[in-house]
Amino acid sequence: SFKDQGKLESELRKKLPFSLTAAQERVIREIKKDMAADRPMNRLVQGDVGCGKTVVALIACLMAVENGYQACLMAPTEILAEQHFRNITALTGSIGVTVRSLTGSRKKKDRESVLAELAKGDAHIVVGTHALIEGDVTFHKLGLAIIDEQHRFGVMQRSTLKAKGLEPDILIMTATPIPRTLALTVYGDLDVSVIDEMPPGRSP
Repeated sequence: SFKDQGKLESELRKKLPFSLTAAQERVIREIKKDMAADRPMNRLVQGDVGCGKTVVALIACLMAVENGYQACLMAPTEILAEQHFRNITALTGSIGVTVRSLTGSRKKKDRESVLAELAKGDAHIVVGTHALIEGDVTFHKLGLAIIDEQHRFGVMQRSTLKAKGLEPDILIMTATPIPRTLALTVYGDLDVSVIDEMPPGRSP
């Protein structure tokens, strides 16, 4: 179970050019409670595009990193992975967290250097596509795996990612609105959080 030390998170919050919504704060509390428990987290976070799921996921990553673990975020396409990578890199720029990207189009040399950093533990957060689940990807200590738009990945792909760590916490993000009853049927093993509020000025 992870301790909520909050130092990296407060550094991040100082740098955010906006305040988090009440819905984001509520979901962050739910995630932290799961991460502090002595069983692995299995949580689905649902919310429209633009509601701020990435920041919520990043705060979860920082909690894992502060406890000496690594976090990864797997997205279904290179474009989405690149977008997450840029957003997360911009937000963590000066707080001493190393963020790397791993996608199929990385040059062999680049890829090898990222793999080495992951295996040694020098890379704290890695963002990528299904390239993350290839056989030669080894984490030093994976504590949190985040899967974006999980319905685009098969069950085997998800379990392969999970097997890269020792029972890591799992956080799943989706912008596809799923009625609660259906969420319980389709994702019966998951707790569901909903970010049901847009930041001020964002149109639905």
